[in-house]
This record gives sequence, C-alpha cells and structure tokens, in this order.
Amino acid sequence: MRVAVYPGSFDPITNGHLDIIKRSCKVFDKVIVAVLVNPDKKGLFTIEGRVELIKKVVRNIPNVEVESFNGLLINFMKEKNSKIIIKGLRAVSDFEYEFQMSLMNQKLDPEIETVFMMTSAANSFLSSSSVKQVAMFGGCIKDLVPEEIIPYVLKRVKEL
Repeated sequence: MRVAVYPGSFDPITNGHLDIIKRSCKVFDKVIVAVLVNPDKKGLFTIEGRVELIKKVVRNIPNVEVESFNGLLINFMKEKNSKIIIKGLRAVSDFEYEFQMSLMNQKLDPEIETVFMMTSAANSFLSSSSVKQVAMFGGCIKDLVPEEIIPYVLKRVKEL
C-alpha cells in the first residue's frame, strides 16, 4: 500500500489544499493529511479545530485520514509507515522553500521522497494567510475555502 503524507498547518484549509488532497488520492492508496504545529505561525484555529474542519471537508473521500503531529515530520512518517511526502506548489518561491525542506528530509531519511504537485490555476493565488486577512476585513471567502467551513472561519474571525 502506498501511503503518502500531506503535511501543513491548514489554518484554515483552503480550496487549494483540498484540490491537492483530491488529486493525491488518485495517485496514492492512502493520503494522511498531517496537521502540524508550526511555532512560527500564529493560528486562527487550534490544532484540534483544524483537524475537525479538515475531517468535515474530506469525510466523503474514503482514502484520506486526518491527524495532527508535533515534532519532526520524518518521525511522524516512520510511525505511519510512509515514505512519500506530498507538497503543493503555487509559485517559484514555494518551490525554493519546499526544495530545501525536501533535501533536509532526505538527509534525515534517505528513503523519503517528496512529490511536488502544482496547484490548479484557479487556486494559484490562495493561501491560508490571505483567506484569514480577507475574512478579518469582511471580504467574501466563498470559493476560497470549502463551503462547509465558511461559517466556522467567519465565527472565529469575529471572536478575535
């Protein structure tokens, strides 16, 4: 069984993330969406909240699991018996960063492979950060995030 891990902060999950998940599920037997604690990013949602929102969005995709993890991605991958990391790319700047991370992960475990997937053109401008900013200033986030999580994002932004 080919198990791939799609790591990220997913705060919140966007339509770009969902696109990568759906396309990855066509290539791999199982995709684990791994929500990581990123100390460099201030979260809109708790880790548990992000996991729950993603589960709502992917509930009808049978070969997706959603979990959170803390620490090195390589250690999480060993626990899950996976050798494949999925990374979505929007622009050259994403590639530069993700390429460096890929090399570091391969240094830590030479068996690890990173698969880069280009985002669809419709989602190439999307990021969780931009979605949060649009929502905070009262803009429309329809078509930016999955429909079923819009109320959660808007409620959370109002609480800030």
